[in-house]
Amino acid sequence: MRFRLALLLATAAWILPAPAESPADRWNLADLYPSAAAWNADAARLDAQMAEFGGCKGRLGEAAARFRQCLDLQAEMTKRYFRIAVYAGQQLAEDTGSAAYLELSQRAEVLGNRLREAAAFVNPEILRVGRERVALFLGQDPSLSIYRYPLEQILRSAPHTLNDEGEALVAAFGLMNDAGGSTYSILTNADIPWPTLKLSTGEEVRLDASAYTKYREAANRDDRKRVMAAFFGAFKTYERTMGVTFYSQLKQDAVYSRVRKYPDSITRALDRNRLPVAVFDMLIAQTNANLSTLHRYFRLRARMLGVARLRYYDIYSPLVQGDFKFPYALGRQLLLEAVAPLGRDYVDALRSGLDNRWMDLYPRPRKQSGAHVAGAAYDVHPYVLMNFNDDYESVTTLAHEWGHAMHSYLANRAQPFVTARYATFIAEIASTFNEELLLDRMLKTANSRDERLFYLGNALEQLRGTFFRQAMFAEFERNVHARVDRGEALTGESLTNAYCDILKRYHGAAQGVVAIDEPYCVEWAYIPHFYNGFYVYQYATSIAASSLFAQKVGGGEPGALERYLDLLRAGGSDYPYDLVRKAGVDLATPAPYQALVARMNAIMDEIEAILAQRK
Repeated sequence: MRFRLALLLATAAWILPAPAESPADRWNLADLYPSAAAWNADAARLDAQMAEFGGCKGRLGEAAARFRQCLDLQAEMTKRYFRIAVYAGQQLAEDTGSAAYLELSQRAEVLGNRLREAAAFVNPEILRVGRERVALFLGQDPSLSIYRYPLEQILRSAPHTLNDEGEALVAAFGLMNDAGGSTYSILTNADIPWPTLKLSTGEEVRLDASAYTKYREAANRDDRKRVMAAFFGAFKTYERTMGVTFYSQLKQDAVYSRVRKYPDSITRALDRNRLPVAVFDMLIAQTNANLSTLHRYFRLRARMLGVARLRYYDIYSPLVQGDFKFPYALGRQLLLEAVAPLGRDYVDALRSGLDNRWMDLYPRPRKQSGAHVAGAAYDVHPYVLMNFNDDYESVTTLAHEWGHAMHSYLANRAQPFVTARYATFIAEIASTFNEELLLDRMLKTANSRDERLFYLGNALEQLRGTFFRQAMFAEFERNVHARVDRGEALTGESLTNAYCDILKRYHGAAQGVVAIDEPYCVEWAYIPHFYNGFYVYQYATSIAASSLFAQKVGGGEPGALERYLDLLRAGGSDYPYDLVRKAGVDLATPAPYQALVARMNAIMDEIEAILAQRK
């Protein structure tokens, strides 16, 4: 889900009608499976492989050949399952209200849990085989080299791995995983009766999540106020239910952390990829140390909007008035031009994806809101879900999601399956990097001060939304996870109160910067990423890193482009923090965050200079 400000450009010449949806605007899931029968056949094949895999139990340490045979079979099963799951998941994303698609998704979940149960013995058995014998096998069979890093991850996890019975029990409880997130998704996409609102223009809109992201930007201030009040009013009605749903997820994370012998949920979440907690701590410390820069932006925004004091419903409003659109045909052109610095091969591959229906483009009733990429189907190609609204925010989202898609494309081509999947810690670098390239493309061709203000304002909002806002979410997450780790109870009301405190602090409510009305404090219930614990902080660390990478590549620094592309091609072949550090950015130090804040202040300096010239 994206958090961006769609500013409307008064001087743009791009006024084109939005096309009606056509089959070319829908993704082609037949690239995965031509029919439900083919999906069922592959699911049956996975069943047979799981039965065959049972013969590996107790035999992993026999010989290098047997070890490789079993690891190959496990990889093949996992690869097959990912393809099955992507198909089912994207069918449901097309229509979250479809009972048939929901059943298909649930069948895929059951298969995935059975696969985890079938493979639950592997890690404990590899630990019993031991580091010395594993090293012997790697020396005897060169084809095992592709498993070197995954095996290192397993051997490193020894203090947090249970015996066979314990791992089997944990795997069995996997059926209950994601219950909170699944409930949230169905509730918000299919079941909540979203309010209908008549705007000052006379237009009537149904305020689901996609419409909210569009109409919270309304030029009329009273419309913005009523849109936000109506949307969060719907969440307030379900505050108790959303509280129970989110609390169940927090409790699940706390239980798994104790079972895995971690001191808390954050350590367990970050240790999956050996990410230092120091990175998270540095992000929060640097964000709080630089809230004055965020408050400077809010005061500048109030000045440009001509309001004495900014209110929360002014956060997304247009800074430059206009009635112009960015239809998809233009967005596609801008994206391809923006990524040209990444080389012809990158551009050609992206164009091929756009031409060959890798994407579901426009919003529809019951379609999943927001945007995402499903890139786990190794032998096929990534799939991109969009809800394109013909505005500039949609163009930036297009660049963002295709950054993910091309990351998957490059990693899948360069890596064997077992090391192709990359960590989110790196994934969000690829997406925000593309947004940086898009901004650079727009600034280079701006033809007026108003047009330049438009793009500079969008850049500021990207920094606010991707850095400060996501860091705020991360601090809230750390707060509520720590409370549940300590055994505290949390209701919807207490979650709202906890969120309200941090929301007001980040927005300078006590200093008179932004007024926060109490009903908006239920916003935590609107954020789906909270059901994927300690995910959102990576948006903030990534934009700090990607800003430096984009600066190096755009500035023509020798070797910078290849180092960046090598980072994408590396997939999951090493620990993500180490991969990024090798590429030149250490996110456990203040430097990337200070550079980002300096860039934000420089943009505001330029905006203020333009405003002075206009006077």
